[in-house]
Amino acid sequence: MLKYEILINPKWLRKLDNDIWNDELVPAILKIGENRINIKVAYRGNVIRDKKKKSYRIVFQKPFKINGAHEIHLNAEFSDVSLSRNKLSLDFFDRIGVISPHSQHVLLYINGYNKGIYLEIESFDQYLLKKRNLPDGPIIYATNNRANFSLLTKKKEIKKRLDQGYTIKYGEKEDIDDLRNFIAMINALNNEDFAKEIPKVLDVEKYLRWVAGAVCVQNYDGFIHNYALYKNGETGLYEISPWDYDGTWGRNLHGRKLDYDYVPLTGYNTLSARLFHFPQFRNLYNEILTSILENDFTLDVQKPIIDGLFETLKPHISLDPYIKTTADTLEQEKKVYFNFIKNRNAYLKKELTSFFKVKSI
Repeated sequence: MLKYEILINPKWLRKLDNDIWNDELVPAILKIGENRINIKVAYRGNVIRDKKKKSYRIVFQKPFKINGAHEIHLNAEFSDVSLSRNKLSLDFFDRIGVISPHSQHVLLYINGYNKGIYLEIESFDQYLLKKRNLPDGPIIYATNNRANFSLLTKKKEIKKRLDQGYTIKYGEKEDIDDLRNFIAMINALNNEDFAKEIPKVLDVEKYLRWVAGAVCVQNYDGFIHNYALYKNGETGLYEISPWDYDGTWGRNLHGRKLDYDYVPLTGYNTLSARLFHFPQFRNLYNEILTSILENDFTLDVQKPIIDGLFETLKPHISLDPYIKTTADTLEQEKKVYFNFIKNRNAYLKKELTSFFKVKSI
Protein backbone atom coordinates (compact mmCIF):
# COMPACT_ATOMS: atom_id res chain seq x y z
CA MET A 1 0.00 0.00 0.00
CA LEU A 2 1.33 3.42 -0.95
CA LYS A 3 2.27 5.82 1.84
CA TYR A 4 1.22 9.47 1.43
CA GLU A 5 2.48 12.15 3.80
CA ILE A 6 1.13 15.69 3.91
CA LEU A 7 3.48 18.29 5.37
CA ILE A 8 1.60 21.43 6.34
CA ASN A 9 2.49 24.55 8.31
CA PRO A 10 0.69 24.40 11.69
CA LYS A 11 -0.91 27.80 11.05
CA TRP A 12 -2.60 26.45 7.90
CA LEU A 13 -3.67 23.32 9.77
CA ARG A 14 -5.22 25.52 12.46
CA LYS A 15 -7.02 27.45 9.73
CA LEU A 16 -8.59 24.21 8.47
CA ASP A 17 -9.55 23.10 11.98
CA ASN A 18 -10.96 26.48 13.05
CA ASP A 19 -13.64 26.25 10.35
CA ILE A 20 -14.13 22.70 9.11
CA TRP A 21 -16.90 23.84 6.72
CA ASN A 22 -14.63 26.28 4.88
CA ASP A 23 -13.73 24.96 1.42
CA GLU A 24 -10.79 27.33 1.00
CA LEU A 25 -7.61 25.49 -0.03
CA VAL A 26 -4.38 26.02 1.91
CA PRO A 27 -0.77 25.27 0.82
CA ALA A 28 1.07 22.09 1.77
CA ILE A 29 3.53 19.46 0.50
CA LEU A 30 2.55 15.91 -0.44
CA LYS A 31 5.29 13.29 -0.21
CA ILE A 32 4.85 10.08 -2.20
CA GLY A 33 8.02 8.01 -1.91
CA GLU A 34 10.90 10.31 -2.88
CA ASN A 35 8.62 12.75 -4.68
CA ARG A 36 7.65 16.05 -3.05
CA ILE A 37 4.65 17.72 -4.67
CA ASN A 38 3.39 21.23 -3.97
CA ILE A 39 -0.33 21.00 -3.30
CA LYS A 40 -3.30 22.86 -1.89
CA VAL A 41 -5.55 21.00 0.49
CA ALA A 42 -8.95 21.40 2.18
CA TYR A 43 -11.47 19.25 4.00
CA ARG A 44 -14.24 17.81 1.82
CA GLY A 45 -17.58 16.07 2.21
CA ASN A 46 -20.61 16.71 4.40
CA VAL A 47 -21.32 14.27 7.24
CA ILE A 48 -17.64 13.30 7.44
CA ARG A 49 -16.43 16.79 8.42
CA ASP A 50 -17.84 16.33 11.92
CA LYS A 51 -15.95 13.05 12.42
CA LYS A 52 -12.52 12.55 13.97
CA LYS A 53 -11.21 11.11 10.71
CA LYS A 54 -11.86 13.67 7.96
CA SER A 55 -11.69 13.52 4.17
CA TYR A 56 -9.48 15.75 2.03
CA ARG A 57 -9.48 17.45 -1.34
CA ILE A 58 -6.01 17.77 -2.85
CA VAL A 59 -5.17 19.97 -5.83
CA PHE A 60 -1.70 19.61 -7.37
CA GLN A 61 0.25 22.83 -7.93
CA LYS A 62 3.79 21.89 -8.92
CA PRO A 63 3.79 19.70 -10.85
CA PHE A 64 0.33 20.67 -12.09
CA LYS A 65 -0.67 17.06 -12.83
CA ILE A 66 0.28 13.68 -11.36
CA ASN A 67 -0.55 10.62 -13.47
CA GLY A 68 -2.76 12.84 -15.61
CA ALA A 69 -4.81 14.16 -12.65
CA HIS A 70 -4.88 17.73 -11.34
CA GLU A 71 -7.08 16.90 -8.34
CA ILE A 72 -7.73 13.88 -6.14
CA HIS A 73 -9.92 13.13 -3.13
CA LEU A 74 -8.77 11.24 -0.06
CA ASN A 75 -11.88 9.70 1.50
CA ALA A 76 -11.82 8.67 5.15
CA GLU A 77 -14.46 5.88 4.78
CA PHE A 78 -14.98 6.44 8.51
CA SER A 79 -18.32 4.59 8.80
CA ASP A 80 -17.17 1.57 6.81
CA VAL A 81 -15.35 -1.03 8.90
CA SER A 82 -14.19 -2.72 5.69
CA LEU A 83 -13.04 0.56 4.05
CA SER A 84 -14.26 -1.07 0.85
CA ARG A 85 -17.85 -0.26 -0.08
CA ASN A 86 -17.01 2.88 -2.03
CA LYS A 87 -14.25 1.22 -4.04
CA LEU A 88 -16.27 -1.92 -4.73
CA SER A 89 -19.14 0.24 -6.01
CA LEU A 90 -17.03 2.46 -8.25
CA ASP A 91 -15.24 -0.57 -9.68
CA PHE A 92 -18.61 -2.25 -10.25
CA PHE A 93 -19.86 0.72 -12.28
CA ASP A 94 -16.66 0.67 -14.30
CA ARG A 95 -17.22 -3.02 -15.00
CA ILE A 96 -20.78 -2.51 -16.30
CA GLY A 97 -19.82 0.30 -18.68
CA VAL A 98 -20.54 3.46 -16.68
CA ILE A 99 -17.86 6.18 -16.54
CA SER A 100 -16.55 5.90 -12.99
CA PRO A 101 -13.61 7.38 -11.06
CA HIS A 102 -10.74 4.99 -10.36
CA SER A 103 -9.57 4.52 -6.78
CA GLN A 104 -6.88 2.95 -4.59
CA HIS A 105 -6.19 2.64 -0.87
CA VAL A 106 -3.29 4.61 0.62
CA LEU A 107 -1.84 5.05 4.11
CA LEU A 108 -1.92 8.73 5.06
CA TYR A 109 0.33 10.66 7.45
CA ILE A 110 0.06 14.37 8.27
CA ASN A 111 3.14 16.04 9.78
CA GLY A 112 4.35 12.62 10.88
CA TYR A 113 1.07 11.53 12.51
CA ASN A 114 -0.68 8.43 11.23
CA LYS A 115 -4.17 9.33 9.96
CA GLY A 116 -5.06 5.84 8.77
CA ILE A 117 -6.09 4.17 5.54
CA TYR A 118 -7.76 6.39 2.95
CA LEU A 119 -9.37 5.78 -0.40
CA GLU A 120 -7.80 7.94 -3.09
CA ILE A 121 -10.43 8.73 -5.73
CA GLU A 122 -10.02 10.51 -9.06
CA SER A 123 -11.80 13.81 -9.39
CA PHE A 124 -14.40 13.69 -12.17
CA ASP A 125 -13.19 16.64 -14.23
CA GLN A 126 -11.79 17.63 -17.62
CA TYR A 127 -8.48 15.89 -16.82
CA LEU A 128 -10.28 12.58 -16.25
CA LEU A 129 -11.96 13.01 -19.65
CA LYS A 130 -8.56 13.54 -21.25
CA LYS A 131 -7.06 10.50 -19.48
CA ARG A 132 -9.92 8.32 -20.74
CA ASN A 133 -9.77 9.77 -24.28
CA LEU A 134 -13.35 11.00 -23.87
CA PRO A 135 -14.68 14.03 -25.75
CA ASP A 136 -14.42 17.34 -23.93
CA GLY A 137 -17.66 18.57 -22.38
CA PRO A 138 -19.17 20.30 -19.35
CA ILE A 139 -19.36 18.48 -16.01
CA ILE A 140 -21.91 19.34 -13.35
CA TYR A 141 -21.98 17.80 -9.87
CA ALA A 142 -25.18 16.84 -8.03
CA THR A 143 -24.16 18.14 -4.61
CA ASN A 144 -27.36 17.68 -2.61
CA ASN A 145 -30.71 15.89 -2.73
CA ARG A 146 -32.41 18.64 -4.70
CA ALA A 147 -30.70 17.22 -7.79
CA ASN A 148 -33.72 14.98 -8.42
CA PHE A 149 -34.57 16.13 -12.00
CA SER A 150 -37.81 17.58 -10.63
CA LEU A 151 -39.53 20.95 -10.21
CA LEU A 152 -40.04 20.04 -6.54
CA THR A 153 -37.66 19.33 -3.68
CA LYS A 154 -37.70 16.05 -1.77
CA LYS A 155 -40.06 17.78 0.69
CA LYS A 156 -42.44 18.61 -2.20
CA GLU A 157 -41.61 22.32 -2.08
CA ILE A 158 -41.35 24.25 -5.36
CA LYS A 159 -37.71 24.90 -6.23
CA LYS A 160 -36.57 28.50 -6.47
CA ARG A 161 -34.29 27.56 -9.37
CA LEU A 162 -34.25 24.52 -11.63
CA ASP A 163 -30.51 24.10 -11.09
CA GLN A 164 -30.84 23.78 -7.29
CA GLY A 165 -28.71 20.91 -6.06
CA TYR A 166 -26.12 21.30 -8.83
CA THR A 167 -22.64 22.85 -8.96
CA ILE A 168 -20.69 23.31 -12.19
CA LYS A 169 -17.29 21.62 -12.02
CA TYR A 170 -16.14 22.32 -15.57
CA GLY A 171 -17.81 24.49 -18.16
CA GLU A 172 -19.44 27.85 -18.74
CA LYS A 173 -22.52 29.72 -17.49
CA GLU A 174 -24.37 28.59 -20.62
CA ASP A 175 -23.98 24.98 -19.49
CA ILE A 176 -26.12 25.70 -16.42
CA ASP A 177 -28.70 27.27 -18.73
CA ASP A 178 -28.68 24.04 -20.76
CA LEU A 179 -29.17 22.02 -17.56
CA ARG A 180 -32.18 24.16 -16.61
CA ASN A 181 -33.66 23.57 -20.05
CA PHE A 182 -33.06 19.83 -19.67
CA ILE A 183 -34.87 19.71 -16.32
CA ALA A 184 -37.71 21.85 -17.67
CA MET A 185 -38.06 19.49 -20.61
CA ILE A 186 -38.23 16.42 -18.33
CA ASN A 187 -41.09 17.98 -16.39
CA ALA A 188 -43.02 19.95 -19.00
CA LEU A 189 -43.19 17.84 -22.17
CA ASN A 190 -46.23 15.70 -22.79
CA ASN A 191 -45.67 11.98 -23.15
CA GLU A 192 -45.50 11.90 -26.95
CA ASP A 193 -42.98 14.75 -27.15
CA PHE A 194 -40.93 13.42 -24.20
CA ALA A 195 -40.44 10.01 -25.84
CA LYS A 196 -39.38 11.69 -29.07
CA GLU A 197 -37.14 14.42 -27.63
CA ILE A 198 -35.40 12.81 -24.63
CA PRO A 199 -33.01 10.64 -26.74
CA LYS A 200 -31.82 13.87 -28.40
CA VAL A 201 -30.42 15.22 -25.12
CA LEU A 202 -29.81 12.14 -22.94
CA ASP A 203 -27.83 8.99 -23.64
CA VAL A 204 -30.72 6.84 -22.46
CA GLU A 205 -28.82 3.55 -22.61
CA LYS A 206 -25.99 4.88 -20.42
CA TYR A 207 -28.43 6.52 -18.04
CA LEU A 208 -30.35 3.27 -17.56
CA ARG A 209 -27.06 1.42 -17.07
CA TRP A 210 -26.26 3.86 -14.26
CA VAL A 211 -29.72 3.31 -12.71
CA ALA A 212 -29.15 -0.45 -12.86
CA GLY A 213 -25.78 -0.10 -11.13
CA ALA A 214 -27.18 2.05 -8.32
CA VAL A 215 -30.12 -0.35 -7.95
CA CYS A 216 -27.84 -3.39 -7.68
CA VAL A 217 -25.51 -2.01 -5.01
CA GLN A 218 -28.52 -0.29 -3.37
CA ASN A 219 -27.31 3.26 -2.89
CA TYR A 220 -30.36 4.81 -1.26
CA ASP A 221 -29.64 8.46 -2.09
CA GLY A 222 -27.64 7.89 -5.29
CA PHE A 223 -30.61 8.68 -7.54
CA ILE A 224 -30.97 12.28 -6.34
CA HIS A 225 -27.45 12.99 -5.10
CA ASN A 226 -23.82 11.84 -5.46
CA TYR A 227 -23.58 11.80 -9.23
CA ALA A 228 -22.01 13.90 -11.97
CA LEU A 229 -23.63 14.91 -15.25
CA TYR A 230 -21.28 15.04 -18.24
CA LYS A 231 -22.40 16.42 -21.60
CA ASN A 232 -20.45 14.53 -24.25
CA GLY A 233 -18.98 17.09 -26.64
CA GLU A 234 -19.30 14.80 -29.66
CA THR A 235 -22.80 13.41 -29.17
CA GLY A 236 -24.24 16.42 -27.34
CA LEU A 237 -25.92 13.95 -24.95
CA TYR A 238 -25.86 13.92 -21.16
CA GLU A 239 -24.14 10.98 -19.49
CA ILE A 240 -23.95 10.26 -15.78
CA SER A 241 -21.29 9.04 -13.35
CA PRO A 242 -21.38 7.92 -9.67
CA TRP A 243 -19.35 9.14 -6.70
CA ASP A 244 -19.38 8.75 -2.89
CA TYR A 245 -20.95 5.29 -2.76
CA ASP A 246 -20.15 4.29 0.81
CA GLY A 247 -23.80 3.56 1.64
CA THR A 248 -24.01 0.36 -0.40
CA TRP A 249 -23.65 -3.47 -0.38
CA GLY A 250 -26.31 -3.93 2.30
CA ARG A 251 -25.38 -1.00 4.55
CA ASN A 252 -26.32 2.67 4.69
CA LEU A 253 -23.87 5.58 4.83
CA HIS A 254 -23.66 5.23 8.64
CA GLY A 255 -22.74 1.56 8.35
CA ARG A 256 -26.07 0.19 9.55
CA LYS A 257 -27.54 -2.85 7.80
CA LEU A 258 -30.26 -2.33 5.20
CA ASP A 259 -32.67 -5.03 4.07
CA TYR A 260 -31.87 -6.36 0.61
CA ASP A 261 -35.22 -5.07 -0.71
CA TYR A 262 -34.89 -1.54 0.69
CA VAL A 263 -34.45 0.21 -2.69
CA PRO A 264 -36.97 -0.56 -5.46
CA LEU A 265 -36.11 -1.99 -8.86
CA THR A 266 -36.46 1.40 -10.57
CA GLY A 267 -34.70 3.54 -8.00
CA TYR A 268 -36.44 6.88 -7.66
CA ASN A 269 -36.27 10.26 -9.36
CA THR A 270 -38.44 12.16 -11.82
CA LEU A 271 -36.37 11.36 -14.90
CA SER A 272 -36.47 7.60 -14.27
CA ALA A 273 -40.18 7.71 -13.53
CA ARG A 274 -40.86 9.37 -16.87
CA LEU A 275 -38.61 6.99 -18.80
CA PHE A 276 -40.22 3.91 -17.27
CA HIS A 277 -43.63 5.06 -18.49
CA PHE A 278 -42.65 3.93 -22.01
CA PRO A 279 -42.33 0.28 -23.13
CA GLN A 280 -39.23 0.92 -25.28
CA PHE A 281 -37.28 2.30 -22.32
CA ARG A 282 -38.61 -0.35 -19.94
CA ASN A 283 -37.52 -3.06 -22.38
CA LEU A 284 -34.05 -1.52 -22.67
CA TYR A 285 -33.74 -1.40 -18.88
CA ASN A 286 -34.86 -5.02 -18.69
CA GLU A 287 -32.12 -6.05 -21.13
CA ILE A 288 -29.45 -4.08 -19.25
CA LEU A 289 -30.39 -5.19 -15.75
CA THR A 290 -30.96 -8.82 -16.77
CA SER A 291 -27.48 -8.96 -18.28
CA ILE A 292 -25.91 -7.40 -15.18
CA LEU A 293 -27.72 -9.81 -12.87
CA GLU A 294 -26.46 -12.75 -14.93
CA ASN A 295 -22.90 -11.61 -15.64
CA ASP A 296 -21.75 -8.99 -13.12
CA PHE A 297 -23.80 -8.75 -9.94
CA THR A 298 -23.45 -12.39 -8.93
CA LEU A 299 -21.73 -14.13 -6.05
CA ASP A 300 -19.50 -16.07 -8.46
CA VAL A 301 -18.20 -12.84 -10.00
CA GLN A 302 -18.06 -10.58 -6.95
CA LYS A 303 -16.73 -13.05 -4.36
CA PRO A 304 -13.16 -13.24 -5.75
CA ILE A 305 -13.15 -9.44 -6.22
CA ILE A 306 -14.14 -8.89 -2.58
CA ASP A 307 -11.77 -11.62 -1.36
CA GLY A 308 -8.88 -10.03 -3.27
CA LEU A 309 -9.55 -6.51 -2.00
CA PHE A 310 -9.89 -7.66 1.61
CA GLU A 311 -6.63 -9.63 1.37
CA THR A 312 -4.76 -6.48 0.28
CA LEU A 313 -6.22 -4.57 3.24
CA LYS A 314 -5.64 -7.18 5.96
CA PRO A 315 -1.88 -6.55 6.51
CA HIS A 316 -2.51 -2.82 6.98
CA ILE A 317 -5.94 -2.60 8.60
CA SER A 318 -4.58 -2.48 12.17
CA LEU A 319 -2.61 0.67 11.29
CA ASP A 320 -5.76 2.80 11.09
CA PRO A 321 -6.16 4.53 14.49
CA TYR A 322 -9.81 5.50 13.86
CA ILE A 323 -11.39 2.29 12.56
CA LYS A 324 -11.31 -0.66 14.93
CA THR A 325 -11.16 -3.39 12.33
CA THR A 326 -9.37 -6.73 12.51
CA ALA A 327 -8.93 -9.63 10.12
CA ASP A 328 -11.89 -11.28 11.86
CA THR A 329 -14.00 -8.17 11.34
CA LEU A 330 -13.26 -8.29 7.61
CA GLU A 331 -14.27 -11.93 7.47
CA GLN A 332 -17.58 -11.13 9.16
CA GLU A 333 -18.15 -8.22 6.80
CA LYS A 334 -17.58 -10.50 3.82
CA LYS A 335 -20.54 -12.59 4.93
CA VAL A 336 -22.71 -9.46 5.03
CA TYR A 337 -21.73 -8.60 1.46
CA PHE A 338 -22.07 -12.15 0.15
CA ASN A 339 -25.54 -12.56 1.67
CA PHE A 340 -26.58 -9.19 0.31
CA ILE A 341 -25.46 -10.04 -3.23
CA LYS A 342 -27.26 -13.39 -3.18
CA ASN A 343 -30.51 -12.00 -1.75
CA ARG A 344 -30.48 -8.76 -3.74
CA ASN A 345 -29.88 -10.62 -7.00
CA ALA A 346 -32.80 -12.97 -6.37
CA TYR A 347 -35.06 -10.09 -5.32
CA LEU A 348 -34.29 -8.02 -8.43
CA LYS A 349 -34.86 -10.98 -10.76
CA LYS A 350 -38.23 -11.57 -9.16
CA GLU A 351 -39.13 -7.87 -9.38
CA LEU A 352 -38.19 -7.75 -13.06
CA THR A 353 -40.88 -10.32 -13.79
CA SER A 354 -43.64 -8.26 -12.19
CA PHE A 355 -42.19 -5.01 -13.56
CA PHE A 356 -43.08 -6.05 -17.10
CA LYS A 357 -46.56 -7.20 -16.22
CA VAL A 358 -47.51 -3.59 -15.56
CA LYS A 359 -48.69 -1.90 -18.75
CA SER A 360 -47.95 1.74 -19.50
CA ILE A 361 -50.89 4.08 -19.35
